Amino acid sequence: MSQTDRLKTDCSQCAALCCLVLAFDKGKDFAFSKNPGEPCRHLCGHDCSIHDKLTQEGMAGCVAYDCLGSGNRVVQEVFGGQTWQSEPRLMPVMMEAFSAMREVHKRIDLLRAAETLSLDASDERKRRDFLDHLEQHEWTHPELNEFEFGLALEIDLFFHSLST
Repeated sequence: MSQTDRLKTDCSQCAALCCLVLAFDKGKDFAFSKNPGEPCRHLCGHDCSIHDKLTQEGMAGCVAYDCLGSGNRVVQEVFGGQTWQSEPRLMPVMMEAFSAMREVHKRIDLLRAAETLSLDASDERKRRDFLDHLEQHEWTHPELNEFEFGLALEIDLFFHSLST
């Protein structure tokens, strides 16, 4: 997968993980409240039954949301195309993996944006190494579980060191 592909959302390769995992409150962006782990009431298989009229139905938050490719990557890379809908036992682990992959993809996005900074050679090398690793790594569920307490923390500390 090329660098730009890692953050490209492809809902056709996902299992509507955002419609399952994400919570939202009724308000200007959402017509109703939904808890995490509760499939959206508009979910029909892997598709949204009101996709063509989300804004008109009061679901502008769905239009604005982009998982940065986390959903398709979790379903295809981590779970080999299996879904929580055909394998209900996978629901909790897919929810965890989706949340963790979103964190991986946020770091990729930040590391790409940091390319515009004037970094010294050492910091630029660290930025590039982190980015190469995140973009090229094929993730497993256990690795995603460990990400936030390992590599994500290292990347966050790297960014913090740039501001000091």
